[in-house]
Amino acid sequence: MPADSTATDPRPSATLLELAGVFGVATEYHDWTGNHVQVSADTIRAVLTALGVVVDDDDSARAALEDHATAAWRRTLPPVVVAREGWTPTVLIHLPHGQEFTAAVRLEDGTTVSAPAVEHLVQPRPIDGVLTGEAAVALPGDLPIGYHLLEVSIAGGRPQTAEVIVAPNTLELPDSLAQQRAWGLAAQVYSVRSERSWGLGDAADLAELGTWAAGNGADFVLVNPVHAAEPIAPMEPSPYLPTSRRFVNPIYIRVEEVADIGYLGAAERQLIEWHADDARRLNEFDFLDRDAAWGAKRAALRALHRGQRSGRHSRDFAAFCAREGQPLTDFATWCALAEKYGLPADQWPTQMQDPRSDAVADARTQLAEEVDFHCWLQWVVQDQLASAHREAKAAGMRVGVVHDIAVGVHPNGAEVWAGPELFAAGVSVGAPPDDYNQLGQDWSQPPWRPDRLEQEAYRPLRDMLRTTLAMAGGLRIDHILGLFRLWWIPRGMKPTEGTYVRYDHEAMISVLVLEAHRAGAVVVGEDLGTVAPNVRDYLTDRGLLGTSVLWFERQQDGRTPRPPSSYRRLALATVTVHDLPPTAGYLQGEHLQVRRRLGLLTRDWSQEVAEDSAQRDAMVTALREAGLLGQDASIKDIVEALYVFLAAAPSRLLGVSVNDLVGDVRTINQPGTNDEYPNWRLPISGPDRTPLLLGDIMRSRRGKKLLQKVNGAVRAGEPD
Repeated sequence: MPADSTATDPRPSATLLELAGVFGVATEYHDWTGNHVQVSADTIRAVLTALGVVVDDDDSARAALEDHATAAWRRTLPPVVVAREGWTPTVLIHLPHGQEFTAAVRLEDGTTVSAPAVEHLVQPRPIDGVLTGEAAVALPGDLPIGYHLLEVSIAGGRPQTAEVIVAPNTLELPDSLAQQRAWGLAAQVYSVRSERSWGLGDAADLAELGTWAAGNGADFVLVNPVHAAEPIAPMEPSPYLPTSRRFVNPIYIRVEEVADIGYLGAAERQLIEWHADDARRLNEFDFLDRDAAWGAKRAALRALHRGQRSGRHSRDFAAFCAREGQPLTDFATWCALAEKYGLPADQWPTQMQDPRSDAVADARTQLAEEVDFHCWLQWVVQDQLASAHREAKAAGMRVGVVHDIAVGVHPNGAEVWAGPELFAAGVSVGAPPDDYNQLGQDWSQPPWRPDRLEQEAYRPLRDMLRTTLAMAGGLRIDHILGLFRLWWIPRGMKPTEGTYVRYDHEAMISVLVLEAHRAGAVVVGEDLGTVAPNVRDYLTDRGLLGTSVLWFERQQDGRTPRPPSSYRRLALATVTVHDLPPTAGYLQGEHLQVRRRLGLLTRDWSQEVAEDSAQRDAMVTALREAGLLGQDASIKDIVEALYVFLAAAPSRLLGVSVNDLVGDVRTINQPGTNDEYPNWRLPISGPDRTPLLLGDIMRSRRGKKLLQKVNGAVRAGEPD
């Protein structure tokens, strides 16, 4: 057997390389230092296996190539056709040679338009014993934006269909943003606690923060993902590792504002007050305790769920359940099963692993009250978060609440349980090494399979976006580069041993643009890190905002700050991000100290300190040259100067970290760690690391001065 065809040879064979290319698996790339990297054969085989491709040896790889070449001929139509407004895409049709057919597009409104056949001369070929021909139709260029259906009728057979998605070419900015820049706050909702919070910030706290910020000139509040987490302890602290991105974490419910609480009797009201008293004691703790907070809140919400409900609220809840359909039922069933059997879900009885099994159907009947409870929680929490957005808009914000969308979901979560066929098994998503995470990152999330997304006409993406957009005036897409390619890491391998897998970005971005257009929302793509060529240009062409972080915007020498005037117009500009310390902490080297203590540095300590100090000194020099800083400046002075400096950017949005309003210093999340650092468990604190409440933030002279400076600088930079 040739050396390059063995399963143990690290060098990929020519056949394996060709097969990888067909399935969008990268076989080489350039790392963050510019070095060329050849992906090993083991990695390529593991990733192809996760895509359902058999690659035991070169013979099986050649068979997989042949099967892929004829796959489209085995179906009459592709599962979905994605186009932009004004496009006239050609759709290939496969049918027995010589058969007559007609084609039409059924629009969303029920009307039908013809899809004429066009000349397409291709020799028929035998497919599974049937001589099969290939024809083509052209879709009309005047199809309206939306979701339509291509119907092909073949003589003697049932009509075949394919979904047709038509998206706007560009997501236009709202007129108010096109004419005038906007600034707003960036906050981790759970960390912004008030005196009325049950240990964590909630929807009511978000509404209070938003209306207060609007009164100071802010036009949006960007928040962390509020996706669903585990319904039982321990609850995953990271909002970026949810059990489902389609549904929401009910921990954000403000119990006292639940509809129909007024129908409770005196005993039930007293019970809720007892739970509230216990939970509010958590506000005094130095660390956030999600499990204790949710334990108290869940007990109170159960009492509310069992109570009387008005007729109109009963109708609203029933309509919500009907609209959300089977996915809501599946999610609620998973939550009920988690409460019965515990977690992780892969330890449940075998018969409970299949959501469509008779055993799960029987369990759903037995647990009907629990299933209804978790459906009701979704109705309540989504309504409260939507209300927070409406209140922010009513207070004068032009955008309102901007919600974050995580990259993926927990491998043992509700979404994977309900639709395992959508996810690649045996791999996880992460990131290759970069300047700030030199060992790479493994995010422990199974990726969506590109082929299965296409087969589902991108419905999982559509549903997830609609849920979030119903509560928001904008979206931030974390790691939007993942709509182009994702770093897949085979199980048992290090993050450095992964490779990129390509997605149909035209289709996925088009769905995003269409949904955002219909919601009248703005979209920000977090496009930091290693970016493939032309990605940022493509996002700009589609009307999506990128992300510019002051500390990362450097000139070619890698040290000198770029002048903000050179930043992109279509961008959200910020000084810091949640994976770095708040600005006061960054200026004092908090990020280096944490990474050193946790053993996350790969270079010599003195080199790290020297490079980091040089970059910060260069920034201070730039501030002084701009006339924004004196010689004897304090940390607070530098923070204010940085934001005024940033306000010179033409970027449509400017974000101000809530942590910076009070001089917080601790990193919210340290990538590459789990329990080694209290990621996502730190409340907002002052410079002395003492926790603060929302009222402290709103009364802070430091915070008010910073907001005044930002508001003045942004408004001063606008044309008359």
